[in-house]
Amino acid sequence: MGTPQTPDSVAQALAWAQRHGMDRLDAQLLVLHALNRSGQERAWLLAHDTDALPATALATLQANVQRRAAGEPLAYITGRKEFFGLDLAVDARVLVPRPDTETLVDWALELLTRPTPRLTDSHPRQPLQVLDLGTGSGAIALALKHTRPDLQVSAVDASADALAVAQANAQRLQLDVAFAQGNWLDGVPGRFDVIVSNPPYIAAADHHLGALTHEPLSALASGADGLDDIRTIIRQARTHLVPGGWLLLEHGYDQAGAVRALLCEAGFTQAQSHCDLAGFERCSGACYGC
Repeated sequence: MGTPQTPDSVAQALAWAQRHGMDRLDAQLLVLHALNRSGQERAWLLAHDTDALPATALATLQANVQRRAAGEPLAYITGRKEFFGLDLAVDARVLVPRPDTETLVDWALELLTRPTPRLTDSHPRQPLQVLDLGTGSGAIALALKHTRPDLQVSAVDASADALAVAQANAQRLQLDVAFAQGNWLDGVPGRFDVIVSNPPYIAAADHHLGALTHEPLSALASGADGLDDIRTIIRQARTHLVPGGWLLLEHGYDQAGAVRALLCEAGFTQAQSHCDLAGFERCSGACYGC
């Protein structure tokens, strides 16, 4: 029999991880990862709770529990994160996709189902053009393309490292997205029906950054009020949208009013915000040329 300090079965490994500060879900996912099993196999743990825990799996589990206890995101440890039904590979080169960002995807898909002047009898087969700015892992762009294969989706990121992650995800998922390196809309050709972005929006001095030290700072902070990159995107987007095109932006839980004001000042109309899963106004957007 194993001791409390040395688990030798699946059930004991789960209990050991929880005693060392993991909540039940994290413990389950870390044990599955140590056993080289998918995070979708939580039911397997119940059916195999008395199975022996290999020494290699125990060593992996112990190391990863230490990493998680030090604040490293679970997704970086397992190398995987689900977003909009897609299994994405992630690591420290990109932000971990958050469930709240699915609000942005839902809104974009809603807009892309509406009648548009470009879907007329004169251009019945012209694909709708969508651009994802600051794509990171590719989560938003890939979710849009997976849900609507008929869309022509492009994605931009300033980080070559982030683009490598996004391109690898696209290749593995067999989703045709055009990736390019660039600073927001600088050098981006053409016009788009919808531009979406989850840009950095945390104020540089915000104390919340202290809890996000494992994620790339350049993808988190944006000036004194957190809105520097959003200002740039709004300013640039006007010449990159088709008439009646929409710009959708994710932002902080308390920034919706400020973002709507910036959109209106730039000549956008129909400015509005959508709430995330917790009921906070998480995304704001508006139409240009409506």
